[in-house]
Amino acid sequence: MSEIDSKLGRRAFLNQAGLNFGALAAAAMLGDELAASQVERGLPHFAPKAERVIFLTQSGGPSQIELFDYKPDLHKLAGTELPDSVRQGQRLTGMTKNQKQLILPPITRFDAHGQCGALIGEWLPHLGSIADDVCFVKSMVTDQINHAPAMTKFLTGHQLPGRPSFGCWASYGLGSMNKNLPDYVVLLSRMKRGSDQPLYDHYWGSGFLPSKHQGVKLRSAKDPVLYLNDPDGFPRELRRDMLDSLASLNRHHHAQTLDPEIETRIDQYEMAFRMQSSIPELTDLSDESESTFQMYGPDSRRPGSYAANCILARRLAERGVRFIQLFHPDWDHHSRLRSWCVSRCIDTDQPSAALVADLKRRGMLDDTLVIWGGEFGRGVAGQGKWDSPLAGRDHHPRCFTVWMAGAGIKPGFSYGATDDFSYNVVENPVHVRDLHATALHLLGIDHDRFTHRHQGLDFKLTGVEESHVVDGILA
Repeated sequence: MSEIDSKLGRRAFLNQAGLNFGALAAAAMLGDELAASQVERGLPHFAPKAERVIFLTQSGGPSQIELFDYKPDLHKLAGTELPDSVRQGQRLTGMTKNQKQLILPPITRFDAHGQCGALIGEWLPHLGSIADDVCFVKSMVTDQINHAPAMTKFLTGHQLPGRPSFGCWASYGLGSMNKNLPDYVVLLSRMKRGSDQPLYDHYWGSGFLPSKHQGVKLRSAKDPVLYLNDPDGFPRELRRDMLDSLASLNRHHHAQTLDPEIETRIDQYEMAFRMQSSIPELTDLSDESESTFQMYGPDSRRPGSYAANCILARRLAERGVRFIQLFHPDWDHHSRLRSWCVSRCIDTDQPSAALVADLKRRGMLDDTLVIWGGEFGRGVAGQGKWDSPLAGRDHHPRCFTVWMAGAGIKPGFSYGATDDFSYNVVENPVHVRDLHATALHLLGIDHDRFTHRHQGLDFKLTGVEESHVVDGILA
């Protein structure tokens, strides 16, 4: 054998060996994909109450003390120090650990609403109009005291980035009801002023699940989805021919490497092609009636506002999107509670109530699960000078409130209770993972049986710690 032949032989051997080792690794990854297809064939585990979820995510920690958790006796304790017997040595953030924990009583009036008599803070008057359709879970608990890990846990079940979000799990398990739109769509509020609070991509990321399940952001811009439109003068027929040729090359590559992400890439190219027609029709609100804009409030005509996104959420639900998530930031009330929290309530109160009412009048609330909430609540002690108009509240993970409505949820009902200081849960605690288990249950999924194998472990949204479906809030 000549020296050239020898080199070529060694090169061919190494190249083929690399392919073989790559194929072994890819086969392991493909096992994940096969597991996914088995999960998909076996779901739902039982008849679902909910066909879709709309998750109204309020980022920053809304104050349950001003909005939901009525504690009138705190006025008698205004300015006194929080008893050690209540705090029980629980962790404080670095922002307040060195100041006295002086009680700031609620600064809102509470009124009873609906036949159920739900007590709701005066800053949420529109929520009162749907009180008989809503279940208030007042005993939520989480483990994290800072925003990013708490929101990551609230959405993915784990405080560290890298796990799939709830919407990705829903997409992975149940798939699409509309092949022309993504399974999981994300809408970020376009604030009137710059937001102080970042919203990280991993909040809607797919983690170790195939990337086709990650959330797709719709922007309030000329191009709602980046890189979706063809260049000017590029015929659609030419795009179709190009995608067919590219798919052929990708399938050939997949046959050699067995890389499952190649199949995802093919699927995503095809989805993008279909979305070139479906997205412009979806985001064009010109066919909405004047009464609809009035129902969702004065900000509903501003593209990217929370109100406009609530209308889009209803349109997405009508078109069969499985999981729709809205993010509204800046609920972080460390100071100026009287103005800061009020502003966020004005942004979100009327549109949130309108969305529930709109779904109900269209006959969609029966099979749509609506969830409203943030990553934690606020503490009873005032941050800063407790009796100043500039006072705020620090983060509080030990108790907070979310509300839910729709598919399978008990309407006009309050669940759980906190102590006299809205500091600890004293009745029916609901951990974040219990919320996930309950939402999956309403989608027809047994959270303990819904797993994905990754790096030799069977992962699930609710993690390895004990979690339960909250039967007490189910109709």
